[in-house]
Amino acid sequence: MSAVNDLHPKIGLLGACTALALPRASYYRQRTPGSPRVPRPRPRRALADAERARVLAVLHSPRFVDRAPAQVYAALLDDGEYLGSVRTMYRILAACSESRERRDQCRRPAYKKPELLARGPNEVWSWDITKLRGPRKWTYFYLYVLLDIFSRYVVGWLLAQRESAVLAKELIEASVRKEDIQPGQLMVHADNGGPMIAKSTALLMSDLGITPSHSRPHVSDDNPFSEAQFKTLKYHPTFSDRFGSIEDARAFCRTFFPWYNTEHYHSGIGLLTPHDVHHGRHPGIIQQRQQVLDVAYARHPERFVRHPPTPPTAPTAVWINPPVTSRDAMIIGV
Repeated sequence: MSAVNDLHPKIGLLGACTALALPRASYYRQRTPGSPRVPRPRPRRALADAERARVLAVLHSPRFVDRAPAQVYAALLDDGEYLGSVRTMYRILAACSESRERRDQCRRPAYKKPELLARGPNEVWSWDITKLRGPRKWTYFYLYVLLDIFSRYVVGWLLAQRESAVLAKELIEASVRKEDIQPGQLMVHADNGGPMIAKSTALLMSDLGITPSHSRPHVSDDNPFSEAQFKTLKYHPTFSDRFGSIEDARAFCRTFFPWYNTEHYHSGIGLLTPHDVHHGRHPGIIQQRQQVLDVAYARHPERFVRHPPTPPTAPTAVWINPPVTSRDAMIIGV
């Protein structure tokens, strides 16, 4: 306010308000504050305090304590008594903060959105379980998959006939041992399935020095990398709608996962294979690709209109739910 008054004589009120990002209406309102609000007079038709107390006592009575005001209103009319309208009963209850649902309600906690960052392999793993259809209706095999989110490398998988925390514990322990994970190095993210939140799984992670992370309930976007990997699996040409036995399903997995890790060019990591990114071979591969493109450009520069071609690069950081910056918040209207 004082800054506007200082600038007003020099550049005018419009210029001062524009420079300070202050609406002129706010300036005028602060200069001439409104008169104090006068309490609203009580309507002549309003119930007296004794009558309001009687209505509230009837609503609190054992007969009507579990009934809605409309039910109370109708029952009183049948008894030959009128205390007030249904709306009046609601107003009296609202004044006593009793117009909400009076039965005990389940209060869901506010779940925090997981924000996980991986700047290299074996920093954040994602794991989930998907169903593969068996030979008959309502028969399934359960595929457990551990995935490194930075390289998209499948570090471990297991196929079983049931969901089990014991099997999940064995898979995690074997994968950690195979990747030589040190205490405090790794975070493992999962949803809220039974094996994921089991006590045995939590104790194993504590013993191994692994930090657990979980998705929010009913939010599939919190575990996107595992969901995308399952889509790649189920859209593979050799994937069967039903497997004749668990041995058939395991035979498919033994073929699929080596192909996925070593031959599949993943679009999320610069069309490199998960194996190359996971084991640090991708810088040399990108350099070799650049040499090929340089030769192509030298041969026919007219075919590259905007700039010399460059190969896609691998990401240097991978997020699950990156934090929203102030600029992003303005764009999406937060």
